[in-house]
Amino acid sequence: MSTDITIKEAAKLLNISVQRMRTLCRSNAIPAKKFGQSWVIDSDNLKHYGIKSAHMIAEDHPAYNVTSKVNNKPIALSFFSGAMGLDLGLEKSGFDIRLACEVDKYCRQTIALNKPTMALLGDINLYSKNDILDAAGLSDNDEIDLMVGGPPCQAFSTAGKRKAFNDDRGNVFIKYIDLALELKPKYLVIENVRGLMSCPLEHRPHDQRGEEFPDLSADELKGGALNFIITKLKNSGYSYSFNLYNTANFGTPQTRERVIIICSRDGSPPSFLTPTHSDNKEYGLKKWKTFRQAIKGLNEHNHLNFPEKRLKYYKLLKSGENWRNLPVDLQKEALGKSFYAGGGKTGFLRRLDWNKPAPTLVTHPAMPATDLSHPEENRPLSIQEYKRIQEFPDKWELSGPLIQQYKQVGNAVPNSLGYAVGVHILQLLKGEKPQQFLGFKYSRYKNTSNVEWEKQFNTALKNSTENNTAQQVELMFG
Repeated sequence: MSTDITIKEAAKLLNISVQRMRTLCRSNAIPAKKFGQSWVIDSDNLKHYGIKSAHMIAEDHPAYNVTSKVNNKPIALSFFSGAMGLDLGLEKSGFDIRLACEVDKYCRQTIALNKPTMALLGDINLYSKNDILDAAGLSDNDEIDLMVGGPPCQAFSTAGKRKAFNDDRGNVFIKYIDLALELKPKYLVIENVRGLMSCPLEHRPHDQRGEEFPDLSADELKGGALNFIITKLKNSGYSYSFNLYNTANFGTPQTRERVIIICSRDGSPPSFLTPTHSDNKEYGLKKWKTFRQAIKGLNEHNHLNFPEKRLKYYKLLKSGENWRNLPVDLQKEALGKSFYAGGGKTGFLRRLDWNKPAPTLVTHPAMPATDLSHPEENRPLSIQEYKRIQEFPDKWELSGPLIQQYKQVGNAVPNSLGYAVGVHILQLLKGEKPQQFLGFKYSRYKNTSNVEWEKQFNTALKNSTENNTAQQVELMFG
């Protein structure tokens, strides 16, 4: 129940000065009423401002107004929820997201802003099965239809040191799997980056490889981390399928690639997700959405700025162009030492193409090697354009300073992919057979399904075992 509070009380709650509080009231940053020389603030308005600005902390709390047993919606629990891109898609498909679990300060604030009645928990390592059931308003007898989460992906990123589960962030991956096996949802979904498919569970330094060293073990092979995860699930009775999915194939105006692992408690391997779009209308599907379509009707733009020296080059580039479209002398000038480095360097001085999906959004659109510039204007993409590309509603509020808002949206899963997952799981729950397109190219990469991946991994494992055996025989018999 909302109540009015004085300006001194409000300042104390926000931990700011009374003078600063008066300024916020005068500028209408916080709606307030003036009586004589003093202000009175509605407590709900104050809380909204406090959560959005991160002056107030979004505390853990249980679910409020639980209605699933009445509305008969399937129940889902979300972990590593971020800014809730995946969850919004699941919710749109018909799931009741009963709980969000997220440790990042600003993401928690965003969840609290937009979903105040949803249970909110923090560090996954701090909670037991019973803690989660209690927070979600569930008992041991209630069925959980879906448990979904994208454990931190930095440990598996191809751009990082690839420490896998030896990284602290990898440990929460194991906690997530262990919790799932305790909670026993009908379906478990794991979302992650492409690097998960090739990351070893244990990394052996390159100076300890070669003929004089033992061959790599299963855990040290490429894909050892993923093999560990799926073996753990298989041994607990869960079947699975996975693929690397380009989100453009599901209606997202962005070519973002993500691994989606779908696990089923009933032991039947789930089919792949059903695409709704294709690059050139293959299979009679809709054509990929473009950046132009994504931002149609968008007028408000809050954005970072490029350094002045970089604008010199942007003024010479058109929609869809990048540094390679500059004269060679300007290419060398603009890139400096990076000009002579390897790799495609496609992120330098990159203008988006009006008539194509956006490339994968990053957490900062103005870094030199990952520029995301408007097709015509000399600026990075705005946070409003970021939200449109990741398919957040325009009214979805983001907490924290602008740089943190970019980070939240850049790390999110697009709504369309979440919706595709939700529709797919609902069909499986009903015993329906999702539509499949034989030979459909889900990703820009090759051999990305669990069938192809397992074949490659088992071949590598067999070769490693045979080499080990041969070495042992040679040592024994000379």
